This record gives sequence, C-alpha cells and structure tokens, in this order.
Amino acid sequence: MRIHHIGYLVKKLEKAAEEFEKLGYVRLGDVTDDTYRKVDILFLEKDGYAVELVSPNAPDSVVSGLLKTYKNAPYHICYVCEDLDGELERLTGSGYVQIDPPAPAPAIGGRRVCFLMNRFAGMIELLEKED
Repeated sequence: MRIHHIGYLVKKLEKAAEEFEKLGYVRLGDVTDDTYRKVDILFLEKDGYAVELVSPNAPDSVVSGLLKTYKNAPYHICYVCEDLDGELERLTGSGYVQIDPPAPAPAIGGRRVCFLMNRFAGMIELLEKED
C-alpha cells in the first residue's frame, strides 16, 4: 500500500484552504459535496504530498463528533490498495476495526473507500486503486 493523502478535519473549509495556500499548497479541483458522509471535501497538493480537507456540512455528518477531538488537525492517513477487499480482510484479521463498509467516494472519482480504526495507529482509510 502507498500513502494517497493525509485527511485533515476542519470546521471552516474555505478558511483552512486559504491557510494551506499560504503554505504553498495548490487546490486539486473544486470542493466536493459527499452526500453519503455529509461532508465537504477539498484536496490540495504541495511537493507531491496531498492533503484532504474534510468539513461536516450537516449536524449528523459522520465527522461532526470528531471535531470535538481533532479541531482542525490531521485525523487519518489514506492508503491506496491493490486489492481493497483483501487488505480489509488482512487488517481486520490483525486487530483493525472496520468502521464502515466500502462505499464510493465522490471526491476520488467514485473509487471505493473504507475506514478502519486501530488503538495504536488511529484511523486509516483504504482506497481502491484506479483501474
């Protein structure tokens, strides 16, 4: 698996994007409304590193409760998988807890993603490789 991006949870997406731009990051497209997870997403890149700004857009968003813990900070690492289902099986068999079933991610071209948690490694996201 290789790292695809670092996910940053932010309360105000546009304000956060402006701050990342001051650091030299460039937007990789427009803000995407992920209606399944009830979040707005914006990818930015600098020197080959991608960050994903994630901001809840509804009170019942999957990340609304996380803002109390993370407050404008990184909260997951996303890994691209050659075989998402195989990696999911391998990791859940070795102590990772699956948070949600694999589902399409509109901000990443509809490729499937799945989130897992590990008490020592924190939250990770598995991303299906491009065809």
